[in-house]
Amino acid sequence: MSLLSLFGLSALLHLYIGVRIVPALSGPFTPWVLALLLASAVLTPLGLVARRFARPPLADRLTWVGMLAMGMFSSLLVVTVLRDLVLLLAWAAGSAFPELAPADLATTSADAVPLLALAATLLGVFNARKTARIVSVDVPIAGLPAALHGFTIAQISDIHVGPTIKAPYLRGIVDAVNRLQADVVAVTGDLVDGSVAELRGHVAPLADLVSRHGTFFVTGNHEYYSGAASWVAELRRLGVKVLMNQHVVLERGGAEMVLAGIADYSAHHFDPSQKSDPVAALRGAPKDAAVRVLLAHQPRSATAAEQAGFDLQLSGHTHGGQFLPWVFFVRFQQPFTAGLHRLGRLWVYVSRGTGYWGPPKRLGAPSEITRLRLVPA
Repeated sequence: MSLLSLFGLSALLHLYIGVRIVPALSGPFTPWVLALLLASAVLTPLGLVARRFARPPLADRLTWVGMLAMGMFSSLLVVTVLRDLVLLLAWAAGSAFPELAPADLATTSADAVPLLALAATLLGVFNARKTARIVSVDVPIAGLPAALHGFTIAQISDIHVGPTIKAPYLRGIVDAVNRLQADVVAVTGDLVDGSVAELRGHVAPLADLVSRHGTFFVTGNHEYYSGAASWVAELRRLGVKVLMNQHVVLERGGAEMVLAGIADYSAHHFDPSQKSDPVAALRGAPKDAAVRVLLAHQPRSATAAEQAGFDLQLSGHTHGGQFLPWVFFVRFQQPFTAGLHRLGRLWVYVSRGTGYWGPPKRLGAPSEITRLRLVPA
């Protein structure tokens, strides 16, 4: 989208909010809300394009401010639409029953819009910037050998190291994962938003992840926006094992488990040689392995994974919607939004993500570090 189109769209949407609430505001609110809308109309698109005309650290600071504005704008727009619906219902009720028509509803509701949007934004920023909580999930596997009972996988996903997420944020995640003392650490894509040259130092804490069998990574769509080949090389340099339609065989107590990983569902649009392929990822794997686990960034890889014979797929991508009301719309793009699901013989676990993308905002979809434990069915 051109700069003119982006700023024009922002202006129109902010104009809608202004037209709907500013005339009804009580006196003290009017100048503050007008200033807020004018600033947001400029800052929201600016945060998306800062890197087109500025370099870090200035670009990162502009992005920070712009993403905060975008989070606030999103809530303003949603609450304004909800207010319009409330006013419409009140008008309909008042037409039928005049004695029920509430007094001063237009002004009261207009004053409430910026207050509710601000509250949602502040709470969302607090939720997004704190280290993700630990979510523990038991996955029942039929015929699981006793040696693999309690095998644990620590999954992190969708961290999005970039303009607003840096090394200290990732360090907190690494420390929390290490405290789990997992058998495997799985990083299911969308680790970065930026080039290796820009973010090498900020991704370096991944080298300190500790588990019994190591750290495994699969690409997400954002790796392809950021130079996937360079990032694969950098992660391997850090000691992270990248699985590109490949597998490894892990052994515990004489029982074997296949851990496979595929390139992102959309990878072939960027590199035809990296087309996501669960069948290829299993090629050459032992037929009698007790468990087959697939790391796949997008949940919509699940159908192919089930057909290929996997028992469990670990995914991310959705962020669980990240913040209201978008949590209700992810299902139109992906088969599963968050949590543990069943597809035929396949279990699918979808992480809500360990970081965030775009606005530093989490509301109704908390970030997570997932501790998955294999248990007998």
